[in-house]
Amino acid sequence: MFVASRMTKHPVSVTSDTTIQQADRLMKKYKFHRLPVVDNGKLVGYFSDRDIMRVAPSPATTLSKFEIRSLLDKISVKDIMHEKVVTVNEGATVEEAALIMYNNKVGGLPVVSDVGALVGIITATDILKTFIEVMGLPGGGKTRLTIEVDNKVGVMAEITKIFADNNINIDSFITCKQSDDRYELVVRLGEHAALEDVKKLLNLRGYKVVHAVNIG
Repeated sequence: MFVASRMTKHPVSVTSDTTIQQADRLMKKYKFHRLPVVDNGKLVGYFSDRDIMRVAPSPATTLSKFEIRSLLDKISVKDIMHEKVVTVNEGATVEEAALIMYNNKVGGLPVVSDVGALVGIITATDILKTFIEVMGLPGGGKTRLTIEVDNKVGVMAEITKIFADNNINIDSFITCKQSDDRYELVVRLGEHAALEDVKKLLNLRGYKVVHAVNIG
């Protein structure tokens, strides 16, 4: 799966000359936590609601509402935005986007085209939604197995053959490294299966099922 198919397209943005008050109203209206800054079609910065809170007067201020509005109208987005923006290309995979977010400790990324134009936004929520869909959780009616295996060539082929020989359809297969010589395989079957029968099939071939559950 690619970022282009999971991102929010045509994202709301502001220019660097937008006032803090205008930006704040926009974020509250659409319930955004962050906004990209675009000048002349080019992404020039990024800021969050935390950045606005950092420059806004304290709730304990003695300033009147008129004075607060006047103050915020004098501060522009360019005064608080982050110019070094971490981005991801629209052609990148969802896994790449997740890794960039993880490494940079951010909850969202502007998505840019090959020429640097802003084309979307992808967030941690989008990544989580993708993971849930990959695991087939929304539909339910599936069997999920966790199988402990050695790190050796041919393991996946052997296990898939066990299921194929018993006419059991596999919906997804995910590997999770536990150590240099051990892996856990998370297998999601196409429909509810008799758990004890499946476990016996695998145990007879020397594979340990460490967890099994019917979902939905």
